[in-house]
Amino acid sequence: MTEQPSRTPSTRADLGKDPARVSGMFDEVAPAYDRTNTVLSLGNDKLWRIATTRAVAPRRGQRILDLAAGTGASSVSLARSGADVVAGDFSAGMIAEGKRRHGGTPNLSFVEADATALPFADEEFDTVTISFGLRNVNDPDTALREMLRVTKPGGTLVICEFSHPPAALMRSLYRFYNDRILPVVARAFSSNAAAYDYLNESIRDWPNQRALAGRMREAGWEQVAWRDLSFGIVALHRAHKPATPNQA
Repeated sequence: MTEQPSRTPSTRADLGKDPARVSGMFDEVAPAYDRTNTVLSLGNDKLWRIATTRAVAPRRGQRILDLAAGTGASSVSLARSGADVVAGDFSAGMIAEGKRRHGGTPNLSFVEADATALPFADEEFDTVTISFGLRNVNDPDTALREMLRVTKPGGTLVICEFSHPPAALMRSLYRFYNDRILPVVARAFSSNAAAYDYLNESIRDWPNQRALAGRMREAGWEQVAWRDLSFGIVALHRAHKPATPNQA
């Protein structure tokens, strides 16, 4: 997709994952973000959220970090279990919108957090989860190591992220939708349609399911597994932090 010269630096699709510029882009789209995602995903975002919540399996007494939480829709779903949930996002605009919508939700707090330098102590969380955010991090491998650091031994990581359909026909249909349909819909429903050019490009450049699983193992996670959602348009990865010797 060619770049349009009229775009401002904060809305260009070729943001290069610069944290300040990507954060600024999400600040701009925060108010309409959830509605636009529902439209662009044809309602599948809600199904993906349900699948992620089930994979996390939140329980009362657990402490859960939900990264790239955006406006907190996924965090609210986790907090309903009674778990203590921290919604983290590097976009101040998203955090502000999340607090406005869900600030009164029990067991839920909002924190501005950079996934490559998390503002939390070692081994603080039972589970860390990140949905549709890892590909926006400028250094995903550092982020995976940071998530490992703040997870308790034996704890769980759940990643829900756009991926690559394994079937050739579905890959072609998905590519057609992203290249031809998504931009038109984004212009109609989003306050910053150019941001969805970035979304499209970031999905195309993201590693496939097997490659991401390999990077998770390299970061120190074990028992890495994944399952495809929506024919592989999205993949749900799950892994564990190695237990200490006295817990093995």
